[in-house]
Amino acid sequence: MTRVLVVEDNPQIIRALALNLKARKYEVDTALDGATALRLAAAAPPDVVLLDLGLPDMDGIDVIRALRGWARAPILVVSARHTSMEKVQALDAGADDYVTKPFSMDELMARLRAAVRRTEEAGVGEPVTVATDDFTIDLLAKKVHRGDTDIRLTPTEWQLLEVLIRHPGRLVSQKQLLQEVWGPSYETHTNYLRVYMAQLRRKLETDPTHPRHLITEPGMGYRFEK
Repeated sequence: MTRVLVVEDNPQIIRALALNLKARKYEVDTALDGATALRLAAAAPPDVVLLDLGLPDMDGIDVIRALRGWARAPILVVSARHTSMEKVQALDAGADDYVTKPFSMDELMARLRAAVRRTEEAGVGEPVTVATDDFTIDLLAKKVHRGDTDIRLTPTEWQLLEVLIRHPGRLVSQKQLLQEVWGPSYETHTNYLRVYMAQLRRKLETDPTHPRHLITEPGMGYRFEK
């Protein structure tokens, strides 16, 4: 059973999340502050974390950094903070996704399922590295190397790349990429894909204007070629 740690200082929200998660057969631990969350996570490591940033004892960003010191469980931020800078700060600290309050419960659950699915797909039996002529991807450490140089990817760039490399040589549709990386409400936002694919190519391809590994199938989707 998938264990979810819910970190939220609003008792009504934490109750609603716990009820919805338990109804979907998740095992749930709850914490009203950061210190309790870190103690629970150490005692019973969660499979996924739902985290509010506005906690009474410490900032949620510090909770993310503390968890990322040892835990690989996906972290979904659920916060009323809505500026781009605050979202980037959380993602750069190690969060995997960001949902702004007020939120749709269906969308939140879809994003949680996607996060858990990505983690399961990276489990035992999967290759831990993918090597091309130009760069090497370490799936376990979530890092990309070009020779002796580490290539820094944002969490969103990494998620997009990870979906593609899980299907080597196969077309991944625009809809699937948007759903898995951004969530079901972003199915029509194809401009996101163009922007982030351009960023990935600039970082990874030897000649971004003539990509060898991150291939566009016009009007359909994208494909990863080793």
